[in-house]
Amino acid sequence: MSTCKKARAESTSVVSSDRLSSLPPEIKGDILSRLNVEEAVRTSTLSSTWRDAWTNMPKIFLRDGNFARTKFVTLVDMVLSLHKGTVEKFDISGSKPYHDEFGRWMLMLSRRSPRSIIIELKSVPGYRIPSCLFSIGDLENLHLQNCIISLPRVFQGFKRLTRLRLNNFSSTDMDIQNLVSFCPALRSLRLTYFEGINHLTVQAPKLKLLYVIGDVEINLDAPNLEVALLMHHKAIAPHSDPIALHKESYVKQLLGSLSDIKSFAISGFLLRYLSKGCILTKLPALFARLENIYLAICFLDQRQFLAACSLFQNAPNLKRLDVVPMQSHSSNTWDQDQARIKEFTMQVQLDHLVTASVQGFKGLDCEVDFVAKLLSWAPALEELKIEWKGKTECSMVLAKLLALPRVSPRAKVIVTF
Repeated sequence: MSTCKKARAESTSVVSSDRLSSLPPEIKGDILSRLNVEEAVRTSTLSSTWRDAWTNMPKIFLRDGNFARTKFVTLVDMVLSLHKGTVEKFDISGSKPYHDEFGRWMLMLSRRSPRSIIIELKSVPGYRIPSCLFSIGDLENLHLQNCIISLPRVFQGFKRLTRLRLNNFSSTDMDIQNLVSFCPALRSLRLTYFEGINHLTVQAPKLKLLYVIGDVEINLDAPNLEVALLMHHKAIAPHSDPIALHKESYVKQLLGSLSDIKSFAISGFLLRYLSKGCILTKLPALFARLENIYLAICFLDQRQFLAACSLFQNAPNLKRLDVVPMQSHSSNTWDQDQARIKEFTMQVQLDHLVTASVQGFKGLDCEVDFVAKLLSWAPALEELKIEWKGKTECSMVLAKLLALPRVSPRAKVIVTF
């Protein structure tokens, strides 16, 4: 390289270096937030101006990954003790045990007043959430996994919290009720796979999304709820009577509180409660705004099927339907008067249904029969997707599906494998 070109290259390098070094601390922090913490800390060797730049990162992501346990503990301690700026988001996950250090980390973190906290430490037993975390007044998002939740005696609530997600946790009815009710701005609530909670009371005036997977009765006071997913994660024994487990009044109260939702996901256990083992033609609420339904249903159980039909009848503006066939956990089959059943199902009309899907389709006669009914119920249907999961020869089943009459001239049946 000539002397002139070399001088120009060195000059350009110096200018570029000066430009990077002269960036404001908040810009450097934003750049470093796009790296993992270990990479961000390494930038301190670039120049004197970058030496402490990582201590102003607004977003902190910590993953133990391939770290040795002792090295990861040192890294977390260093980040929490030396960080100088505002922490917008703190996200930590790992599979190794950190029970001895967890309380210390949470105390240091609470002094930083983060707006978002995500903790996914998976080693057992669950991590007991210390009281200092419940004192963070600026918290807007909280996601905890594998934890034990016990509220402190004095809990002022999270006044700004809009998203709360708890997974694989244990607590009590009263602690969860107080936790939710003391979050007046809450818009999204997800509670999945939990122990110690039998009755869930949700009082949330601004709640838009409710996602619950667990064995629990729900008392709901959420006038602005738009999306609800209610799933039962344990199979009910064949000899169990769902009506003995849950009273009819509970189901009516729950459905009445969901009358304004736009999307509804529901599993078979609640469908069985709806029908009480007989043909139920009128639900306690009209779902006038309901546009999307997700069903996990066993077609062999007449109570589930008929309750689903009742739900369809009471959702006049339904536009999308997604169905997942489930195995039967009940000996109940189609033992009622078939004439009455046929008469009832003929009343179903899905005038606004545009798209539908059946996932995990195995080609059973009851599944083919449901597809036939669906094609006869929906005059505006444009697309029906069927995901084939059968283990037998599918050619005969496919021939049946493609030959089914369709009330909608635009309806397309698409089968994927």
